Amino acid sequence: MLALVNGRQKVYNREKLPQGNYILVAPHRSLLDPPFLALAAYPKQFGFMAKQELFKNKLFAWLIKSLHAFPVDRKNPGMAAIKGPVNLLKKTELSTMIFPTGSRHSKKMKGGAFLIAKLAGVPIVPAVYQGPFQVKDLFTWKTRRQVAFGDPIYIDRKNKLTDEDQAALEAQLQSQFDALDAQINPDFKYDPSK
Repeated sequence: MLALVNGRQKVYNREKLPQGNYILVAPHRSLLDPPFLALAAYPKQFGFMAKQELFKNKLFAWLIKSLHAFPVDRKNPGMAAIKGPVNLLKKTELSTMIFPTGSRHSKKMKGGAFLIAKLAGVPIVPAVYQGPFQVKDLFTWKTRRQVAFGDPIYIDRKNKLTDEDQAALEAQLQSQFDALDAQINPDFKYDPSK
């Protein structure tokens, strides 16, 4: 159906997706990020962390639960925000997707993805989405949906995750985001106001 309204999605570097479970980590640019990233990695299926406010509407809660979403309290995340995805990655066939900035209007990364990857013993796969950022723009054919996957990042479970390690991993992740964006479109600039 999406191909009819917006053409086929272009996917770069699909061969970099590892076997087994992993954490797909991407900058959050649109409400359209999760489904298009998941479609690009198909047939792999994902569980999603979603802010608990999205579960207030019963119909929408049913929809996102059927897509393997689980609530997280962003104001008071606690250990549940770590244990939930770790258990999902260890005990199911579902990978998970994390947006380290937590918001479409922030560039500051949070370190939960690295800790979850370490505890679950799975790699992080950087990814970026470019394309329509709003549903109405899917129907214009001006911008094609494109996803690029980066090289998996492995975190040694034996090493303590220090502040320096965290900063180095964040820099590595951002470097891959920048390279993937340039691979799709060297002139791409994300404007969160759109």
